[in-house]
Amino acid sequence: MKRSLSRLQPLRRVAALVLASLLAACSLTPDHVRPAPPVAPAWVDAGSATGTPAADLDWADFLTDERIRALVRLALQNNRDLRIAVLNVEQVRALYGVQRADRLPSVGVGAAAARAANGNGDAYTVGFAVSAFELDLFGRVKALSNAALARYLASDEGRRAAQMTLIAAVANAELTLRADDEQLQVTRSTLASREEVLRLVRVRFEGGVAAEPELRAAESLLAGARATLAALQRQRQQDLNALVLLLGQPLPADLPPAPPLNAFTLAELPVGLPSEVLLQRPDIRAAEQQLMAANANIGAARAAFFPRITLTASAGTASTQLSGLFENTAWAFTGNLLQPLFDAGRNQANLDAARAAHGIAVAQYEKAIQVAFREVADALAGRATLGQQLAAQQAQVAAEARRVELAELLLRGGAATLLDSLDAERVLLVARQQAVLLNLARLQNEVLLYRVLGGGAGTMAVAAAE
Repeated sequence: MKRSLSRLQPLRRVAALVLASLLAACSLTPDHVRPAPPVAPAWVDAGSATGTPAADLDWADFLTDERIRALVRLALQNNRDLRIAVLNVEQVRALYGVQRADRLPSVGVGAAAARAANGNGDAYTVGFAVSAFELDLFGRVKALSNAALARYLASDEGRRAAQMTLIAAVANAELTLRADDEQLQVTRSTLASREEVLRLVRVRFEGGVAAEPELRAAESLLAGARATLAALQRQRQQDLNALVLLLGQPLPADLPPAPPLNAFTLAELPVGLPSEVLLQRPDIRAAEQQLMAANANIGAARAAFFPRITLTASAGTASTQLSGLFENTAWAFTGNLLQPLFDAGRNQANLDAARAAHGIAVAQYEKAIQVAFREVADALAGRATLGQQLAAQQAQVAAEARRVELAELLLRGGAATLLDSLDAERVLLVARQQAVLLNLARLQNEVLLYRVLGGGAGTMAVAAAE
């Protein structure tokens, strides 16, 4: 037992030396300083909405429609783009594990047998060995590990951004399908009305009561309605195909019913200051992690100017006879020091490249904030005006519907021509279709606002931690 303990003494000395070097290691990585947001301190048209901030509001609490909830769950399970994003995170995390392992020595068990060419006999060894472990006195290996960690965290933020983008895309695709259905309903109703009008005009024309221009106008309006119907049917099928692609599977038959757009409601979203809101977005956090990775690479490049010390050690037994292999203790310890003297400017070039990469990361971080600010500002502008525009459009629909009624009354009384009635009916169709599109734009803008405010970022972070 004592002999076994004595054999481990050299390995313990190596371990103690390694531990001391790790504790004493210094860092040449610059301190990370978050750049000030290069945007205005507040948004225009922020409004005074109350409620849960978007970052703290789970998507299922924001999207209250049961059909859309079911579709989003399917997409989160089957969407291939999101699956790729998740696998990318797993790959980067594995690479971080490889880089982190370099901070600790690799210990192995080895055995060897050798025969000398001069006839001096055989040699047999067996034991533990540490091969070429770098003492991280100047923080080079730690800096590389920190850079790998930052890249892993950035990839995870990218996965969250992809998830939120997918949720918004599914909601918008379903809303678009409902708008398609409403436009088809309006067009089919108009088509039936124009078919009846054409039948009456043809009877009047054959009886000599109506002129040919009235007949041709009725035929033109009917053909236009049929063309519009065909275009809407094609558009709906294409929108359905887009939704199926997002889901990653065919549309299930047991989905909850789809209520009309007018019955669709979303949670109210308050808007805070840009300095608070933008930093909640996953893409902004990913850009900052990339900045931290570039900062750590500067530390690694700086450390390359200083000596690099590697250790090789072994402890075990050795013998010239295989039968006595475990009777004699043997150990070896080797230290190598490499101080760069002349490298043709390689280390300086690497440092310059790392500093340039850091500058690029700073610019990319600031650009990400500026883009995010613009996206929020655009969505707020939409929230401030789309509701007013929709109300005005609905008022136009009501006015045009009344004009159609009056035109028909005047036509029966002989005070107006059929062309006046047909023109009023044509304008009413356009107004109704525009009202449907404006209502769709209003709802999709609310979904966009939720996403650009970092919707669900806090809840997704909690779920990832759990």
